[in-house]
Amino acid sequence: MSAFKNNSRPQTPTVKDGDQYVKVINGLKHIYNSKIKPLETTYNFEGFHSSPLTNSDIEAKPIVLLIGQYSTGKTTFIRYLLDKAYPGEHIGVEPTTDRFVAVMHNSEERVIPGNAAAVNAELPFRGLNKFGQAFLSRFQVSQTNSPVLENMTIIDTPGILAGDKQRIERGYDYTQIIEWFSNRADLIILLFDSHKLDISNEFKLAINSLRGQEEKIRVILNKSDMVSQQQLMRVYGAMMWSLGKVVQTPEVMRVYLGSFWTEKPPNCFEDCRELLEAEQNDLLKDLRELRRNASIRKINDIVKRARLARVHALIIGHLKKEMPSMFGKNKKQEKLLANLDQEFIKIQHKYHLPAGDFPNPERFRQNLSLYNMDKFKPLKEDILARVDEALGVDLPRLMTEFPQGNPMLDEQNRNPFAGLESYDPQTGHVTQDFWTFAAVDRDAYAGVFRQIGPRDGKIGGSQIKPVLMESGLPNDVLAQVWRLADWDNDGYMDLDEFAVAMHLIKAAQRNEPLPEKLPQSLMPGRKL
Repeated sequence: MSAFKNNSRPQTPTVKDGDQYVKVINGLKHIYNSKIKPLETTYNFEGFHSSPLTNSDIEAKPIVLLIGQYSTGKTTFIRYLLDKAYPGEHIGVEPTTDRFVAVMHNSEERVIPGNAAAVNAELPFRGLNKFGQAFLSRFQVSQTNSPVLENMTIIDTPGILAGDKQRIERGYDYTQIIEWFSNRADLIILLFDSHKLDISNEFKLAINSLRGQEEKIRVILNKSDMVSQQQLMRVYGAMMWSLGKVVQTPEVMRVYLGSFWTEKPPNCFEDCRELLEAEQNDLLKDLRELRRNASIRKINDIVKRARLARVHALIIGHLKKEMPSMFGKNKKQEKLLANLDQEFIKIQHKYHLPAGDFPNPERFRQNLSLYNMDKFKPLKEDILARVDEALGVDLPRLMTEFPQGNPMLDEQNRNPFAGLESYDPQTGHVTQDFWTFAAVDRDAYAGVFRQIGPRDGKIGGSQIKPVLMESGLPNDVLAQVWRLADWDNDGYMDLDEFAVAMHLIKAAQRNEPLPEKLPQSLMPGRKL
């Protein structure tokens, strides 16, 4: 029996089209299209920064980007989350995923090739066209019907090998692709294998390209049950040491220990099972909160983009104003290019702008040299005023419309006492909620379980028998409790089975008839 697997794959809450976030996203689209986008198109924002956002970019579900070296379990992790295979997946010990795969929700199973996906206005991948055919032939969208994918899109990436041969033969710049996806991702997961802790040159370049995105990064030390508890401590320390040489940040990255098997190998170690379960539940909770955090991040990104576009318009308007109306235009343009730093300072002082809002002068100069400044449009106060209104009024008001709390969390996480009010004093019987695992007070029984002294996460019947007999129930009732709670019939109990056994004893003490067969809802990760 895999107690880890049973306990750690909770039902993922789904979000319907009419949920509370749709109103916020629709408001964000309206503000951007009516007040910010006109400024971008008027003053050539695309030529200096990025192309205008489409509705599909703003509507896009949260993106989870998986990065790791080959055979660290990226594809298996996706299958674990979905609890099913997705079209086009390939799992093996050798480097198997040779392309970028966007795993998305759809009622029908299908694979969309990269070229078709990059021109589909309904998908948020049109920006990938700039990387050309060499990359698009190695990109695909795999769509499958999964409730998990109603709330997120998962990007699987090719496993990274050591050495330069693979990097040279790819035909595209792997690091640039990772940077493109990381800018749009809401969560970036770096996967390590407990037996593969080295960081190759290309993996190092990929991690370096994530600078500025540190708050999105999570690290998973996968296959943690393939080493003993003592070895795991050493492996964890070695991984943190390796990461410390690559990631130049004062904050320590959030690291999760886990083992995301679709079928657990027989040679797993069980001495850290409870720790791994707790770590995995933390990660899954992080994923459940992704929808709310991603919506806030979208507003934050639009605010940053609007501030940048506003400064860009002021720069373009200033340069246009400095150009002569008749003669000497070429010489003036050359002078403005050469003294661009000084022009930035003039604009900064004139409009009382912080220096941090200005772009890199050298990069801006390179793009600016491709344009004829005389062709730029003069500054239009009405367009600028609409952006100011968006920044000062519309976007702050939109933040107040966010739903309170987090509807993506299940009721048990939002209210720790929810589901525990399972006794009805009017009828004198337990309610239907009693027969769910959410009503089992697992934490309350964990201390008793540890005092008995489990080995490899389990306790034998002879050790548990005295504890159960303290209930004062007849032997035939206790025998039925054991048959129900030992659902894998191996003669041992892990913490989940023990907690259910104590829960059933509570029912029997209230003279509730015990079921002939344990309800599925009383097993971890199952619902009524």
